[in-house]
Amino acid sequence: MNEKLPFVSIIIPCRNEEKFIQKCLGSLVEQDYPKERLEILVADGSSEDKTREIAGGFVERYPFIKILNNPKKNTPSGLNIGIKGARGEFIARMDAHAEYEKEYISKCVKYIKEYGVDNIGGVMITISRKDTALGRAIVAVLSHPFGVGNAIFRIGAEKPILVDTVFGGFYKREVFERIGYFNENLHRGQDMEFNLRLRKSGGKILLVPEIKSFYYARSGFFSFWQHSFTDGAELISPLRLGVVIFSWRHLAPLVFVLGLIILSLLSFFSQKFLWLLIAFSGLYFLVNLYFSAMISFKEKDFRYLFFAPIAFTLLHIGYGLGSFYGLIKLFSSKSFLSKSSKKIKPTIKTNQ
Repeated sequence: MNEKLPFVSIIIPCRNEEKFIQKCLGSLVEQDYPKERLEILVADGSSEDKTREIAGGFVERYPFIKILNNPKKNTPSGLNIGIKGARGEFIARMDAHAEYEKEYISKCVKYIKEYGVDNIGGVMITISRKDTALGRAIVAVLSHPFGVGNAIFRIGAEKPILVDTVFGGFYKREVFERIGYFNENLHRGQDMEFNLRLRKSGGKILLVPEIKSFYYARSGFFSFWQHSFTDGAELISPLRLGVVIFSWRHLAPLVFVLGLIILSLLSFFSQKFLWLLIAFSGLYFLVNLYFSAMISFKEKDFRYLFFAPIAFTLLHIGYGLGSFYGLIKLFSSKSFLSKSSKKIKPTIKTNQ
């Protein structure tokens, strides 16, 4: 009976993931899918910590796990190396920072065949790396519409629904034969760009709430701020290649930050703008406090009233400033100025 099940290739691009790779591989070893119909390819980007040593321990115990070398060290090149070496009818792109429920693979196989889509994924349940009040608040913020908008793979859904993108992704192999591989010039955002190409080619992406993974979010002030800033900057970075991977909801933090900056500057010249700045900031604070209070009430923990507003602010301001920094870098780059002079337009657009 197992021979009738499709062969599945799991690809995990990683670099310096000693804190998470063991939990990730451990959750995959525990999958209920037959191991003789499964291979796990760890594309290691020349890790300088114990990642390779830990993964090597799994390779020694489980013949279906292999380590591949990724000399370019970035995520998309690791994915492409894995795809080219994969034997599976289906290819799962997985993240070393995550763990996967026991039925993850079997559910992906079941639903991708049942619905006939090209890519399938589930709900990413965010968990804190450290069990602290701030860490739990960050988890709540990253799972709330005020924090992440309509990112359904983060906030969840009640039933299977067609979406723009999913966390990770479980693809038919023919997808890569049809539209190519991940863009190796995009060190971040390569999943969004790839799924845009997939949808533009007529492909469909389905999110199924029953499919669950668990992602470890940053739980400190600085690390969370830094990650939010970097995500915002990397949202803009693909524009240098003429690639648009964002929707209007991704730009909301940038608009918010620009509003604060512009009103702050204008307030030096007119008191009217000072009052507008106070009103603008006050409105954000009240909305932030309202949703934080709702989270506090739901979790039955008054500490969210203090830490959730901080987490929301770190996310929004960090992401917005990152996007602003990305725009500055873009507009001041020689490549952008050269392309602008030649009137090159973006090659990919999206209505995410």
